[in-house]
Amino acid sequence: MGLLSGILGNAAEIDVGRIADDLQPLLASDERAEHAFQLIRDQIIFTDRRLLFINKQGVTGRKVEYLSVPYRAITRFSIETAGHFDLDAELKIWVSGAPEPLTQTFNRKLSIYTVQGVLAGYISR
Repeated sequence: MGLLSGILGNAAEIDVGRIADDLQPLLASDERAEHAFQLIRDQIIFTDRRLLFINKQGVTGRKVEYLSVPYRAITRFSIETAGHFDLDAELKIWVSGAPEPLTQTFNRKLSIYTVQGVLAGYISR
């Protein structure tokens, strides 16, 4: 993904094979990443067991937060589509035991329907 796309906030689905080496230390020995989405420097990874949010922080992005959410802990989720004046779409995920939802913002480059479709498939198993 180019620098200009990153600055503009363009989100895209990325090939899991391209980031497999980076994910290896985060996954259990028999766990596999199946879908991945990137937004600027952050990533959302769907594995066969859980949802991973990878949040690169700071100017250099060397400090990274990894948030792991088992699908069974997701109590509900919602999407808010982009409008004419509000160009961003939002995905909100409520996790049991947390009062506030996890929120991720997307622009029109990646359909929020694609992301919610993947999420719905995993939590309805």
